Amino acid sequence: MSAGCHCHAAPPRFEGLSPAYRRALWLVIAINGAMFLVEMTAGALAGSQALRADALDFLGDTLTYGLSLAVIGMPLARRAQVALLKGLSLGAMGLWVFGSTLWQLMVLGVPEASVMGVVGALALAANLASVVILMRYKDGDANVRSVWLCSRNDAVGNVAVMGAAGAVALTGAAWPDLLVAGLMSGLFLSSSFQILRQALAERREAAVA
Repeated sequence: MSAGCHCHAAPPRFEGLSPAYRRALWLVIAINGAMFLVEMTAGALAGSQALRADALDFLGDTLTYGLSLAVIGMPLARRAQVALLKGLSLGAMGLWVFGSTLWQLMVLGVPEASVMGVVGALALAANLASVVILMRYKDGDANVRSVWLCSRNDAVGNVAVMGAAGAVALTGAAWPDLLVAGLMSGLFLSSSFQILRQALAERREAAVA
């Protein structure tokens, strides 16, 4: 006689094997690639380290989404290797932003707050669109999760850039811009750690399968 215990296996991780997911990735690749060009140009014109840092985040997202698209359907071991590469790339970007922010502290110039605010608002709209598109795919293997984390990073970063623009306008100083760039560096490094940890676990899982 059954003891009445109903054991349910954990649902399989989403691995991106969906035409709708592929279409979503192509759309966010286009959004992020365009915003990288816009923000990097605006960051150079405005002298804003925070905008440059956010532009790099857009570039990282574009590359991450492209890699995720390329490995859909590949064995878990290969997907884990690509996720490790993406995690290391995010970590490298975080270190670059941190180092360039330290350098900027020594050559302190006040960025253009108005440009920061306008471009930050445009970038936030682009990132919110990406977040909405990818919301249903936020839980999955390391590659799928890396896409979600990058989108989340962008949205958080854009809110921070807009806050920095307001603080720069009020204080007439560059420190809010540099503070936000430093915080974004930490966000990159934190996401890198999460992706690397999950990718290493999946690589071990593939090795014993």
